[in-house]
Amino acid sequence: MIARFGETVKQGQSYTLRPGAYAVLIRGGRVLVTFQEAPVPEFQLPGGGIDPGESQITALHREVYEETGWSIGNLRRLGAYRRFTYMPEYDMWAEKLCSIWMARPVLCRGAPTEPGHSAYWMDPTEAIDLLANDGDRAFLIRVLQNFSQK
Repeated sequence: MIARFGETVKQGQSYTLRPGAYAVLIRGGRVLVTFQEAPVPEFQLPGGGIDPGESQITALHREVYEETGWSIGNLRRLGAYRRFTYMPEYDMWAEKLCSIWMARPVLCRGAPTEPGHSAYWMDPTEAIDLLANDGDRAFLIRVLQNFSQK
């Protein structure tokens, strides 16, 4: 059973499945998040939609680079969650199937290439408070709890 976060499913509404891959990136005790200006300004875990014919891992590398400018390595899948939402940038009601990965930020190759995105290194507590989506927040909390138990 995959956990569900976010708004309630709207009865009678048709949803398009939108798989995506997202990363929890920690370095030096700080978390790398992306700020997306539009359609709604918000902080998110870096990542995004998987294009047709693209694997989760390829999409994750591409999306993290586009949204943060960083290359990543040492990927480990943490799990997945679903959320049902309207995506105004695509004019689409989506069932987002979000695969969450832990990865190591390897090299900053430059500024984000995705228009309207900027990368921020944050204290983990601040990131938890600022992440716009409950699913991202839940996975970050879980990772941080695992770190503190070691």
